[in-house]
Amino acid sequence: MPKVVVTDHSFDPLDVEQNILQPLGVEFVGLQCKPAEQLAPQVVDADVVITQFAQVNAMVIAGMKKARAIVRYGIGVDNVDLDAARERGIPVCNVPDYCIDEVADHTLAFILGITRQVVSNCVHLRAGKWSLAVPLTELRTLKDQTVGVVGFGRIGREVVRRLLAFRARVKVTDPVLAAADIEKAGAIPVRSVDELLPDCDILTLHCPSNARTRLMIDGKALAKIKRGAILINLARGDLIDTAALIAALQSGQLSAAALDVCDPEPIPPGHPLLQMPNVIVAPHIASASPRAVKRLREAVATTAACALRGETPPNIVNGVGPRGT
Repeated sequence: MPKVVVTDHSFDPLDVEQNILQPLGVEFVGLQCKPAEQLAPQVVDADVVITQFAQVNAMVIAGMKKARAIVRYGIGVDNVDLDAARERGIPVCNVPDYCIDEVADHTLAFILGITRQVVSNCVHLRAGKWSLAVPLTELRTLKDQTVGVVGFGRIGREVVRRLLAFRARVKVTDPVLAAADIEKAGAIPVRSVDELLPDCDILTLHCPSNARTRLMIDGKALAKIKRGAILINLARGDLIDTAALIAALQSGQLSAAALDVCDPEPIPPGHPLLQMPNVIVAPHIASASPRAVKRLREAVATTAACALRGETPPNIVNGVGPRGT
């Protein structure tokens, strides 16, 4: 009997997944196990491993005796060691297209929430004060802003589409795309993040976390950004050096930030970011909607079923096929 192990999940019960996989006669095991040292013995005999946030590192992968695929709930796969899986011939799959509109909408909500001071004025009014909560200069019109977008994948493109509808000036950098593709979408191509930073009133991140991008927004980068800029991150927390972010917010180099992701995550109680009135934070929920979650769960289970049937699963991100072909 083939075995499917779900390492961890935000969905309860796992009925969507079971309804798709049980007709294949599988043993289905749902866990809430994130630490690698605890996870390793749980997936030794799994034919398919489905994961959300657990650390499926090289040690965990080395112990897998039967795995035909590792499937992630989500777009990013930074919690899975892709090289280790490739060496073992195990395909790693994601779901790249399930929450594009949700994250793009949430990005605009963050941008508008800060530029129009939605949260601060709400809190001010609840405290019994019928007046502007901030100086007038902190209320911005999006039409007058230059927005820098890092990453022009599915989400980045939809963010740009929405920004252009507000008539913002949009600049985009993406190392794998031709300038003509960015221009065709109505944005201004920029060669690098360093070139983008000095002109940004708002910077929004929509790139994956990898060796090239981790800590890309560090103290040196923040020193280059236009003073008083706004930083938006709905991608991955480790794109930003959190200590440098806090320092930039405290000094006024950044006027505000809006974060759906952070490093560390969850944000610990009492963390400085939770105390700052110029920071909007959310608990990594920008992708959420009933439609998106249903699509994600169905896609993950369908991908697992493909691997169990010996078919090539969709959306392989580490360059191998089933059983290492």
